[in-house]
Amino acid sequence: MLLASRSGAPGPASAIVLDSFCNGLSLTQAEEVTSTIPRLQIAHIRKAYPGVLANDDINLSVAPGEIHAVLGENGAGKSTLMKIIFGTVKPDAGEIFWNGAPAHIANPHIARQLGIAMVFQHFSLFDTLTVAENIALGLASDVSMPELVAQIRQTGDKYGLELEPHRHVHTLSVGERQRVEIVRALLTNPQLLILDEPTSVLTPQAVDKLFVTLRKLAAEGCSILYISHKLDEIRALCHSATVMRGGRVTGICDPRQETSAGLSRMMIGDELVRLQRERNPDSMRSERKLHINRLCLPKAHLFATELKDIECEVRAGEIVGIAGVSGNGQQELLAALSGEDQRAAPNMVMLAGSAAGQLAPNSRRALGLGLVPEERLGRGAVPTLDLAANMLLSHQKPPYVKRGMIDFAYARKSAASIIERFKVKASGPGALAKSLSGGNLQKFIVGRELERKPGVFIVAQPTWGVDVGAAAQIHAEILALKQEGCAVLIISEELDELFALCDRLHVIAKGRLSPSIAIEQATREQVGLWMSGLWQDAAEAAHA
Repeated sequence: MLLASRSGAPGPASAIVLDSFCNGLSLTQAEEVTSTIPRLQIAHIRKAYPGVLANDDINLSVAPGEIHAVLGENGAGKSTLMKIIFGTVKPDAGEIFWNGAPAHIANPHIARQLGIAMVFQHFSLFDTLTVAENIALGLASDVSMPELVAQIRQTGDKYGLELEPHRHVHTLSVGERQRVEIVRALLTNPQLLILDEPTSVLTPQAVDKLFVTLRKLAAEGCSILYISHKLDEIRALCHSATVMRGGRVTGICDPRQETSAGLSRMMIGDELVRLQRERNPDSMRSERKLHINRLCLPKAHLFATELKDIECEVRAGEIVGIAGVSGNGQQELLAALSGEDQRAAPNMVMLAGSAAGQLAPNSRRALGLGLVPEERLGRGAVPTLDLAANMLLSHQKPPYVKRGMIDFAYARKSAASIIERFKVKASGPGALAKSLSGGNLQKFIVGRELERKPGVFIVAQPTWGVDVGAAAQIHAEILALKQEGCAVLIISEELDELFALCDRLHVIAKGRLSPSIAIEQATREQVGLWMSGLWQDAAEAAHA
């Protein structure tokens, strides 16, 4: 049920939000909320960039103890709005009220002093510092390092966000870096906590545990702004939701009264493309395109994960998934498959029948490999290069390169084609990679790799931080690859994604890979148990 359009002043709209919120509370609780001044209120916020109106007359109100979702497609203006609230972006117009008083949040330091904490989608961490040192930068200077280390461990244990405080950030996977950001935010005891895609690194059991924590924080009066593309999470957790499209607020709803399909329509203004996953009955008799053959690799550094007897195969016309909590060997496995790590014996990685364990990345691409890494900026794309130049990261043969000369006109034409096909929100092929939102950059990188028509396609976190419309399109493209006979390996922490796409599923835990299981036989509870490395115990119990 759409409750209101948000084009007016914040007063009436705030009442609508609170009415929606109070519907789920007792009478006493509702009276307390409605008599309380909003924790955060923003009025008529506007922010424009050259060629882009990111926020257009935005009004939003969040009550104390309210868990408020912000929904929208990639590029809808959500991240810009959150950065304005946190002081990293200055609005062109509008006002911000904090606990009823006008507030000028000029920088994150002031935001933290007010009691605002934020976990960004793109992390703000220093690679050469340890976890504890990075967290210390966001806290009061009078906290001793031994005390902070103890707090990090205690908070990690409490919320299921375990971290090694003395580990350097450059050795962490993307998911583990997100844990650092979340723990740093929780240690500030915030009055307003802004979370951007906070559950992508967690098992289903850990998500449930985090939700208990967030509900407890809300009950204690902490307000939460929650950005997620997992609509089932929003429906289960949030009291109210603001929907954004094209930089404007298009409405407010109570997500508990909506279906996921209804929320999707509000976000994208249209019906989602329905996935048609069909199992190929001949896939097990088709050509084996990728074979990971008892892959063993010692730790590349002190905090890396050792790979132990990894055994996996992917055949033509088949999609195989690897699930697991971040930091259990996914990063090391991807490096061994891509050619970034060439320490494996040659026959431990077989591509199209050729021993590829010690081949460089370009040589593996020549065998038909297409790859999308989990780290978009830095590995998937060069931040300071435009999209046309980023095409050359995986296209270094004719027609892109002729007689040793780069055909920049062709690169621009191809980049423009991907922008159009995947509906990438960018100013054009000349847009810098770092100027795109995470979801739009992901669409571009996936499109760039699909342009190669790979025989083997390996993708890590294909839709992390991508809105439901873009995720559906990426999923459809992956399924189309399967129909064309491509062998697809997906490494993802999104169980819904793996269940929707894969024919078979493995789980990786502590550097070991479980046996595969047909997706029709797998359950979320079983996979969640296997994520703890308990597949042997589970198998023995099943046969007892």
